[in-house]
This record gives sequence, C-alpha cells and structure tokens, in this order.
Amino acid sequence: MTSSLATVCYIAATILFILSLGGLSNPETARRGNLFGMIGMTLAVVATVLGPRVTPAGYAWIVGALAVGGGVGLFAAKKVQMTQMPELVALMHSLVGLAACLVGFASYIDTSIEFTGAEKAIHEMEIYVGILIGAVTFSGSIVAFGKLSGRIGGKPLLLPGRHLMNLAGLLVVIWFAREFMNAPNIQAGMTPLIVMTVIALLFGVHMVMAIGGADMPVVVSMLNSYSGWAAAATGFMLSNDLLIVVGALVGSSGAILSYIMCKAMNRNFFSVIAGGFGTGGGAPAASGAGAQPAGEVSPINAQETAELLRDSKSVIIVPGYGMAVAQAQHTVYEITKLLRERGVNVRFGIHPVAGRMPGHMNVLLAEAKVPYDVVFEMDEINEDFPSTDVTMVIGANDIVNPAAQDDPTSPIAGMPVLEVWKARTSIVMKRSMASGYAGVDNPLFYKDNNRMLFGDAKKMLDEVLAALKG
Repeated sequence: MTSSLATVCYIAATILFILSLGGLSNPETARRGNLFGMIGMTLAVVATVLGPRVTPAGYAWIVGALAVGGGVGLFAAKKVQMTQMPELVALMHSLVGLAACLVGFASYIDTSIEFTGAEKAIHEMEIYVGILIGAVTFSGSIVAFGKLSGRIGGKPLLLPGRHLMNLAGLLVVIWFAREFMNAPNIQAGMTPLIVMTVIALLFGVHMVMAIGGADMPVVVSMLNSYSGWAAAATGFMLSNDLLIVVGALVGSSGAILSYIMCKAMNRNFFSVIAGGFGTGGGAPAASGAGAQPAGEVSPINAQETAELLRDSKSVIIVPGYGMAVAQAQHTVYEITKLLRERGVNVRFGIHPVAGRMPGHMNVLLAEAKVPYDVVFEMDEINEDFPSTDVTMVIGANDIVNPAAQDDPTSPIAGMPVLEVWKARTSIVMKRSMASGYAGVDNPLFYKDNNRMLFGDAKKMLDEVLAALKG
C-alpha cells in the first residue's frame, strides 16, 4: 500500500471514528455507532500493516500479536458478564497506558532514526510526557480494576499530607525532565526516565486509592480520558497522525463525560481527583458522617408487590448495581411488558452514575430489549414521582438516598438523586440492610410509604412475575 493510499485510509478511519462517537450518544443509534467504530479500526489496522512503514519481515510478529490479542478479546467477549464490564473497561485502559510506556522506551532506545537540534528536543519531550501519562493511566487503572472487582476496598486511602506528597512528586518529575532533556546519551537519559516512571506509577496508585467508592464511575470515565491522551502521546512518538487524532477524540470525549458526571453528582472534578469522598462499600458510614436514620422498616413479599403493581396506573422502575449483579434485567423486561399490556404506564429512571460505569444501566436495559422510549434520565423524570403510584428500586442505594437533600453533614450532601420517596408507595429491593457502595445509610428504608422486598433480585422478581401472571 502506497503512502498516499494509507493516508486516505487513515482519513476514512478518522471520519468513521467520529461517526462512531456520534452514534454512541443515543441508544437508538448505538449499534450503528459500534459498527462504524469496528469498520474504522479494521481499516486503520489494515492500512498500518500494509503501509510503507512496515517491512515484510515484521508481518510474522504482527500476525502473531493480532492472533493473541484477538483471541483474548474473543474470550473476554464470551466469558465476561455485564456485571464485570466496569472492571474490564478499567483493565483495558491499563493496557493502553502500558502500551504508551513500552512504546516510549522503545522509541527512546531506537537508534534507526537520528534526531538533532529542535527535532531531538521535541521528540524527547514527546517520549517523556507520553511515558508519564501512560504510567499514571496504567497503575491508576489497575487500582480501579481492583476496587471495582472488590479486590480492593472502596474506602479512600487518605494519607497525611497527601497533597504535599503529590506536589513534591510533580516537582521531582519536572526536575528529572530537565535532566532527561540534557542527557548526553541514551544511557545517561535512562536513569531520569526510569525514576520519573516509578514516580508516575506511584502517583497513579495514590490518586485512585484516595478516591472513595461512590466516585468510581467518574474514575472510570477519567481513566478513559487518560487512556486517550496516552494514545495521542503514542501517536506523537510514532509520528502516526491517526493515533494522534483518535487519542485526542477519546481523551476529549472522556474529559467531557467526566465533567457531565461530576455535574450530575454535584461534585467538583478536581475534588474527585484530590479524593476523600465516601467510605468503604457495604459498611456503615463513619461516625460524624451524618445522623444515622432511626425507625423500623416495613417488609413486603412478592405477592403483595404484584398486587400493588397490578392496581397501579403509573410505575417508575429505578435500576441499580444490584440488578446487574442478579442479572435480573430480562425479568424486569417481562414485568414491564406484562404491565404495559394491561395499560400501566411503566417507565425507567436512570441516574447518571447508576452502577459502577457510565451508562451501565442503559446497556443492561438495552440488552434486555427494554424500549428506548420508556427509559428516562434523572432530570427528565424526577418531577413525575409525586404523581406516580409505585416506584420500584432494584438494587440501588446512594442514587435514591434522601440524605443527599436533607442532611448537610452527609458525605453525599448536595448530590442530585432520584426522588423515589415522593411516590405514593416506594418498594426497595435489597439482599439486606447493608449500606451502598458509598457506605452511607439510607433514610428511605424507614419512611412510612416505603416497603422493603428482601432477597436476590432475580429470584424475587421471578416470583413477582409469576404472581402477576397468576
């Protein structure tokens, strides 16, 4: 493939990637957006492999790498459950960061192309910044994977003087950047480069460890942005225009998504990076985190739940991570279909940070073939709760917690929530009375108009569906 033809393919791939992002902005066009992305990536890989910069001697290595990578991807696509998607995404981000680091070191020790003067300085700065971003992305994503998969607790690690530690690390990185740029040869430059890499790896670990469980959806989107900038830095190191453009697209879109999610949580983006939100997932909040609610809960069984749903005219379902864990989305669809056939107005209320990954609930509902026209964002449906007969909360906790509005001392104070307690009756489905991922107790459970349906969401919803059919 000639250089001109490869450039045309890169331009076509870039256009397809832009169309892919545009398609993913709406559930109805998401499938088409994914298709555009796959075609664009295939075109980019083919143009790169067959382009003038790859010699026939390298084809065996490339084919082997494609076979290994493609095999891992196919295995993950078949084996990984939807509940494991957040940690899988974090793991994928780590690979992008690792690739940026490896490419950076390889570019630095590569002597096949000689740079002099300003070109040498620019190339070395690209390598230094690329490895810096890649190392932070790699280690931060590994820690995020551990937190999302439950291998690491959700409680933030708040070291004394952590901000001063971060500032000191930044100053050391800047100092070694000077040493690296002034190194007389590759051997002398490796020492500051390795020291910077170690500091960046430690910073990535510290940054994500200091972020509480409730902010993990923002962390996922933030790391997505970092991985994009790491890819762009890799493009600069390799002089690959497509990598630069695609990396910038991913980086900017991830940054915008992080901003949107922080706004939805009434959080400042820099305060999320600084850490210190929430406590350990599934444990009571620490003392001083706000007044603990008092009262008795009112349990309900599946038969009574079915009767309430059958007698309702309007129902709003609020899914959360518990629905994903129980894989209950298909039963939810069957209940929705049955109620709508009987004339009940059934809708879904989705909080921007429901689950542990941006769009997690939307993907689950789309997988279960829930119609797009009955799925609404929080801002679209919040004012409808007072005129709703029944709200069903399936495995959600923090996003329906009235303490966000009523308790200024709560760790989630000011966070916009779905006001499910304003309905005539709210039904919360949980396995137990344990607090949610942010570790904050929920006064909703003790309200007079609330009922608790305890048990595995899939099992209890199957019983509700059977009672409705009966």
